[in-house]
Amino acid sequence: MSEKASEKSEMSTVEFCQRALREEIAPPSIGSVLARIRYASRRLGWSYSRTKDAWYADSRISIKPEELFRIEAVSGLTYARQELRKNEEAIERATALLGGEDPHILRTVVAAVFQALGFQNSPRA
Repeated sequence: MSEKASEKSEMSTVEFCQRALREEIAPPSIGSVLARIRYASRRLGWSYSRTKDAWYADSRISIKPEELFRIEAVSGLTYARQELRKNEEAIERATALLGGEDPHILRTVVAAVFQALGFQNSPRA
């Protein structure tokens, strides 16, 4: 599977919130959709319209980090923590590939680029 296809198959933040609202925070046992949205709104401390937008995964909204953390706290699900962990691991891998915290890495990279371009290191006067 290509990288682009893989990214598309992952759940977006809005979709995650929609699923958490519908299945965990305000499950069908609560009653009608209207009652469930009201219930979720009270549990999250959000406005009714904000909760409704997340409920229907309105494409015009974006979920703020504090809202995502609130969804996680109320639902018991962990989306942001997994994303944060993946980002931290990617940063660690990139740092390792770049030579870690080596202070001379930039000098080495610049010297290699100059050499590849045919520039000679000239002694400074």
